[in-house]
Amino acid sequence: MKIAVVGATGLVGSEILEVLQEHDFPYDELLLVASERSVGKKIDYKGTSHTVIGLADAVAAKPEIAIFSAGGSTSLEWAPKFAEAGTTVVDNSSAWRMDPSKKLVVPEINAKELTQADKIIANPNCSTIQMVLALEPLRQRYGIKRIVVSTYQSVTGTGKAAVDQMMAERAGNENPPMVYPHKIDMNVLPHIDVFQANGYTKEEMKMINETKKIFSDDSIAVTATTVRIPTMGGHSEAVNVEFKEDFDLDEVRKLLKETTGVIVQDDPANFVYPMPITAHKKDEVFVGRLRRDESQANTLNMWIVADNLRKGAATNAVQIASYLVKNKLV
Repeated sequence: MKIAVVGATGLVGSEILEVLQEHDFPYDELLLVASERSVGKKIDYKGTSHTVIGLADAVAAKPEIAIFSAGGSTSLEWAPKFAEAGTTVVDNSSAWRMDPSKKLVVPEINAKELTQADKIIANPNCSTIQMVLALEPLRQRYGIKRIVVSTYQSVTGTGKAAVDQMMAERAGNENPPMVYPHKIDMNVLPHIDVFQANGYTKEEMKMINETKKIFSDDSIAVTATTVRIPTMGGHSEAVNVEFKEDFDLDEVRKLLKETTGVIVQDDPANFVYPMPITAHKKDEVFVGRLRRDESQANTLNMWIVADNLRKGAATNAVQIASYLVKNKLV
């Protein structure tokens, strides 16, 4: 088993390497792949020094699996080249998510749809993953009519340069290299990705469209407001979900507690609820603040938090790769 990590020097790439080690992923050879400016760089991993190689050399090596986290343009150009060489690509970018010929996979929900013929598999958007994983058991039980979601997203979702901007501002640097159009420390930006013609941002439309695709249900109404806040450790979401049938709160908690990959933290009397600072470096999705929406029938309010670099990216991708290996699809 030969596995390649494309974008190995980035934030998500580094996280993928950690998750591979923690999950004891079975491989015989590991290829660390990055852009030309990083080729030749040495990365110590599991006690061994690895030399970063370029994309062409990685394609020529014909790994069984390549986990991509190198941006949409790189994925559009190079994922098909890996696929043509027989490699199965698990891609973290938005490049292939809404391609009708590609599967958009959260393993706990729809990995069973994967076949050997799927050579490019899309990893959903980080904020979509954590939401749909928490909603899936409730969707199965009650059916979903409408989802209203507002996100509170970590600067780590933008990458290392965004973290650097926030920390420089926090240290008193009044003119740091700017990733965002405004200061981020001590501020909130109701703006993630580029604005579209309909007034929504690309991130908001990702959540809307990806949710419907993962659930295979275009009848679900979804609306989103995505917001960048000056935190690290994970993304938080306030989710208001209207079900087709009425629900029992105790049953909701039971269903969530029985869901693989979900941890319920819902004891407000003792100040127990999900937070990015406690979700950091965890693979699970944390759910709390469960309460009935008293303004509308059959509607639940919930608070969902997950480490966006983990389940929102690296962990989900490694779980897809593990499923492929376990089920002999590569």
